[in-house]
Amino acid sequence: MKNSIGENLTVTLFGESHGSYIGVVLDGLAPGLKVDSDFINHQLSLRRPSGKISTARVEKDEYIIASGSFNEKTTGTPLTILIPNQVQHSKDYEKTAMLARPGHADYTANIKYHGFQDYRGGGHFSGRITAALVAAGGVVIPALAKKGITIGTHIKNLGGIQDRDFDDYSKDITALGNMEFAVLDESKASEMKAFAEKVAADGDSVGGVLETAVVGMPAGVGEPWFGTLESVLSYALFSIPAIKGVQFGAGFDMVCGFGSQYNDAFYMENGKVVTKTNNNGGINGGISNGMPITFRCAVKPTPSIYKEQNTIDMNKMQDAKLVIQGRHDPAIIHRARVVVDSVAALVIYDALAGRYGTDWFMEAE
Repeated sequence: MKNSIGENLTVTLFGESHGSYIGVVLDGLAPGLKVDSDFINHQLSLRRPSGKISTARVEKDEYIIASGSFNEKTTGTPLTILIPNQVQHSKDYEKTAMLARPGHADYTANIKYHGFQDYRGGGHFSGRITAALVAAGGVVIPALAKKGITIGTHIKNLGGIQDRDFDDYSKDITALGNMEFAVLDESKASEMKAFAEKVAADGDSVGGVLETAVVGMPAGVGEPWFGTLESVLSYALFSIPAIKGVQFGAGFDMVCGFGSQYNDAFYMENGKVVTKTNNNGGINGGISNGMPITFRCAVKPTPSIYKEQNTIDMNKMQDAKLVIQGRHDPAIIHRARVVVDSVAALVIYDALAGRYGTDWFMEAE
């Protein structure tokens, strides 16, 4: 099982949804970075369930930093964050343990791990593990911000209801950082929530599209071919449960147009190289060009739904019917956006450390 990512900053995840702890190890952080417990708690609160469109399982996420921090500063040695699981209802999964939930990893996990996997709540495959990623992001996002790099994600589309595009990037990202339901046009929030609640009342679920912007990234970061910024970001983003598509800049829209429309013309502005448009999402040849890095993630509908579904019994190897038990999200997109922010931050930190060296971040202190 591969649970680590990163070349200069290595991120390792561990734990199961209904185990004692979930957690993360960050190896390669610069020494002297501030570990801001208030900010980490804030980020975790953005992922926490709330309202009728979230699961009833609400964890406190009272994390423990077990190593790598002293006097609220990173030491430069591996930083380990533990998050206790405190409100598991494991019995909800006993009756249906061998019924493969459609859209989940139950069947593939059973094949790969020969039945020894922890099936409760999805085990190691659960979205619960993303809390550890958010806590890790809570360490590196402030370090990036002190170098002038900020990250924000909003719900671009839910149920066909469209939010506006980014306009003033810095202003928009600041606003998103304090929103429980992250939309740029706040009038769309109630409309999106009402749609999700209607779907939930029918025992179903809904997905959508998240749009992210990374602002302040210096030009010249990334590698050609196998270490492109697109490839390393996509590699990490596709590790987030429910992400089924990633596009950069105008993405698939460009296939319906022409080079004259989608090439980003360069020009000089106050002694700085900029582009008139940003259809390539701030990346050329796999390397940042100094414009905002923009990408969108397709989030599939939550696979746990309360409608009866066809499946198989993995013990008996025969067809079966499934009605799930437990507490589940009819929509996870509003909670997933802070996970996307966190994963993007970890990848960007790793890429910058590769370009400038780990100690580059010490200048931020």
